[in-house]
Amino acid sequence: MTRLVLFDLDGTLVDSAPGIHASVRFAARELGVPDPTPAQLTAMVGPPLQDGFAVTFGLTGADIGRAVAAYRARYTAGAMFDAWPYPGIPDLLSALGADGATLVVATSKPESFAVRILEHVGLLGHFASVHGATLDGAVRHKDQVVAAALAAHPGGVDPVLVGDRAQDVLGAAAHGVPCIGAGWGPAPEGELEAAGAVAVAATPADVLTLLARRIGG
Repeated sequence: MTRLVLFDLDGTLVDSAPGIHASVRFAARELGVPDPTPAQLTAMVGPPLQDGFAVTFGLTGADIGRAVAAYRARYTAGAMFDAWPYPGIPDLLSALGADGATLVVATSKPESFAVRILEHVGLLGHFASVHGATLDGAVRHKDQVVAAALAAHPGGVDPVLVGDRAQDVLGAAAHGVPCIGAGWGPAPEGELEAAGAVAVAATPADVLTLLARRIGG
């Protein structure tokens, strides 16, 4: 029986903000809406894309679909690869793997995109499986991808999620899974604590320390 550690992708494993921001700006231009503010761009890193355009930009109906299509046109043209692992992430994953943990990705990004990004940045080999959204948006919320990850690894003990936004904390909590906040990500100060994270790690190395203390397990 091995410990199951779930990781969010954007803002946790990789800094993917540049590619996401470029794609959001492109979608905004295509729809003729004002250029996104820095706060709007930050808000788009983490939540499901459809929800981000609805909540952050106030889009409704067919405009959400148009925005998603425009975003993905820019993103798949190359912006998705404008991402890199946060400092300390490769060492964290290697240490957890050496300790016998089962590592899994649970992301609201489309699963096919997540696999390509992880492969591109050299992290894919650390993970037993990757679980993400479907392109049609039927599966996109964090609680849905956490459920898929848990179902795929029924032998994992003391599951814990490492994530950088409130959606991660709440999605994990829906299944009784604690969340360690990735304090190096884009969340505004206090967001992770307010959502109920069991601890907030300032660096990836701090995650290893917290897990060794059985924080979240």
